[in-house]
Amino acid sequence: MPTFDSASAIVGGIVTGRHLLHIEGYSHTKELSIRGYIESRSFRIGGRTWCIWYYPNGIDTQGVGYISIYIILKDDIPEHVYAETTFNLLDQAGEPVPGYTHTLRFSEYSFAGDGYGFIDFIEKEFLEASEYLVDDCFKIRCDISVSTQLRTENRGAAASTLAAAPPSDLQRHLGDLLVAKEGADITFQVAGETFSAHRCILAARSPVFKAEFYGAMRESTATGVCVRIDDMEPQVFSALLNFIYTDSLPEMTGQEDVVMAQHLLEAADRYDMQSLKLICVEKLCIYLDANTAATTLVLAEQHHCHRLKKACIEFLKSPQALDAVMATDGFDHLIKSYPALLKELISKLAAR
Repeated sequence: MPTFDSASAIVGGIVTGRHLLHIEGYSHTKELSIRGYIESRSFRIGGRTWCIWYYPNGIDTQGVGYISIYIILKDDIPEHVYAETTFNLLDQAGEPVPGYTHTLRFSEYSFAGDGYGFIDFIEKEFLEASEYLVDDCFKIRCDISVSTQLRTENRGAAASTLAAAPPSDLQRHLGDLLVAKEGADITFQVAGETFSAHRCILAARSPVFKAEFYGAMRESTATGVCVRIDDMEPQVFSALLNFIYTDSLPEMTGQEDVVMAQHLLEAADRYDMQSLKLICVEKLCIYLDANTAATTLVLAEQHHCHRLKKACIEFLKSPQALDAVMATDGFDHLIKSYPALLKELISKLAAR
C-alpha cells in the first residue's frame, strides 16, 4: 500500500510543492484489474486539494503492460487553477531515474475530479527487473507548480515583450506538411480511406503513438507498414490528424459539432491527448441538452471525464430535464448497458 510525504513553497508568485508516493507491497497492488486504482492521501498545494491516482495495471487497454499515474483536483472551489506537474520515478538515493521523468505542461483544472496524467508512465516489465524496486517497494515523486492567474499573466507578458513580433506560422507550416505528405513515413487505412503522416510528429503529440512507433510495439509499425484502424470514421481520423499538426479543429455547428466532439473525445482518450480531450469536454458541456445528456453521461463514464459527468448529473437534477431525457434512446441505452451508472445517477438525484 502507498504511504506519502508532502512539502510546498512559494517561488515567484507560483506555489510549488511536491508529494512523495511510496508504493509498498507492489506485487499486491497488481491484483487490481485494469482501470483499478489506488488513491493517495489528499494534500494541499497552491491553496487547493489534490491527490494521485495510481493504476498498477494501466488506466485502460491501451495501458496494458504499464503503470499509469494521474494528478486529480479534489476540492470544489468555483475558481479555475493552472498547474504544471512532473512525475519522477526515484532511485534508492531519492534521485529521478533518467528517462522516467514525465511533465504535464500547465493545464487548467476547473472542477473536482479534473485530472491529467500518463497512461504509460512506467513499463511494469522494466520496473520489476530494475534496481528501483526493492523489497517490493518503489517511490514516485510528484512536483507541482500552481497558479490561479497564470493565463492572464502570461498573456500580459506576451503582449509587452512580443508586441513587435509577427504571429507564429508554425501551425500553417505543419498543416501544409500534412497536406503535401512530404517525408511521410507512416500510412493509416481507416474504413477504406488512406492517410499519410509523420511518425515523429504523431509521437511528439501522443504518448500512445510514441509507444507504438518507438516503444515495445515499434516492430509492428516499421516504415512502410500500413496501420489499419477499423473502428473510427475517416472524417474523425482526419480531424484528429489535423489537430495533431495544427492544434485546430474543423469549423462545425449544432448537431454536427456535437457528434464530432463525441467521436473526438473517444479518439483523444484512446491516444492520450489530454488537450484535445479537454476541448471536447468543453464543447459537450456547452451543447448539453435533453437530446445529448444520456449519451454524454455514458461517454463521460467510459472515458473518465469527471467534469463532464458532473455537468450531466447537474443537468439531470432538473425534473423537467430528467423527464425529457428519459424519453430518449440514449437513456434506454444507459438503462440496458450501464446499470451501475444508472444506480449512481439515481443515488445522486435522490440526494438533491
